[in-house]
Amino acid sequence: MTSRRAVIAGALVAAFAGGRAAGAQVVYPAVTPRPLVFPRDHGSHPDFRTEWWYVTGWLRDETAPANAAERDLGVQVTFFRHRPGVAEDSGSRFAPRQLLFAHAAIADPALGRLRHDQRVAREGFGLAQASEGDTDVVIGDWSLRRRGETYSAQIVARDFAFALAFEPRAPLLLQGDAGRSRKGLDPGQASYYYSRPQLAASGTVTLDGRARQVAGRAWLDHEWASEFLAPAARGWDWTGLNFDDGAALMAFVIRDEAGGATWAGGAWRDAAGRVTTFGRDEVRFVPQREWRSPRTAIVYPVAMRVTAGALGVDLVPLFADQELDSRASVGAIYWEGAVRALRDGEEVGRGYLELTGYGGRLRI
Repeated sequence: MTSRRAVIAGALVAAFAGGRAAGAQVVYPAVTPRPLVFPRDHGSHPDFRTEWWYVTGWLRDETAPANAAERDLGVQVTFFRHRPGVAEDSGSRFAPRQLLFAHAAIADPALGRLRHDQRVAREGFGLAQASEGDTDVVIGDWSLRRRGETYSAQIVARDFAFALAFEPRAPLLLQGDAGRSRKGLDPGQASYYYSRPQLAASGTVTLDGRARQVAGRAWLDHEWASEFLAPAARGWDWTGLNFDDGAALMAFVIRDEAGGATWAGGAWRDAAGRVTTFGRDEVRFVPQREWRSPRTAIVYPVAMRVTAGALGVDLVPLFADQELDSRASVGAIYWEGAVRALRDGEEVGRGYLELTGYGGRLRI
């Protein structure tokens, strides 16, 4: 199946190249200051170049013994929408005006690595769609939807499946300046970006043919933009953390080829609901431990010390091998892992750490 998807992805790339030669130059809209409007902005924004809905979380297997060391699982599901800007003047229903990609993964300590699968499709034909009215993204039997205030994810993959519901337990968190998040010195290098921290997760995860009842906490990011990263950018480090007292932290650093920061930012909402937004000089990711992938030989800093303003936490992975190979869809190899947040050696929260650009410059 993976090789078949790789062939499909290659055919789409060839279609892009042909469309660029034949079609007019596409002008994507800029990310300018404007208020986000809901529920409309929960939905798709097809005029923009790139968009994603990203859910990460920790689940606890309710059917496992209370003292089982492998009771915890990490979960990740992402739907990407991409407007390649080709063949838009074509009358063909097969023209790839909008492409949809999806990744799903389970961080399974019993296996010691990610269970992972991916999908790619052009929008249309009743098989793949991203609704503009609200969150409703579908590729075949994979979906992420919002009904009322509840999100649901349905995934049937090669060696796992899950059916999960995510209920908000905290308000929506706008990132950056009222939902406009800068990513570089050029004001055009920005995205519209909001998060849904502290989602209560519940449902079933099926591993090796056995369905398990699970419950936990999750985090959703929705982001859309038109500009690529700055030319000097190689990749980024990002984290979204749910704290045990109800607080939430998002922080990121965009790195250059030497490992320095070209830009940084983030937001902290404390347990009382007060929000602090961090500027480019207030966020740091300091590697504490590295891990080398046995498959790609890429070295990732899988344990990090993250500081944002006066806040500091240590991130420790559920296990080291959480590398995700998406070359059959969006083309990147990166590390996307469940981590514990520690303060003075005590666990204070859980979330995910994302590390991109360590195997070469990230190309979106």
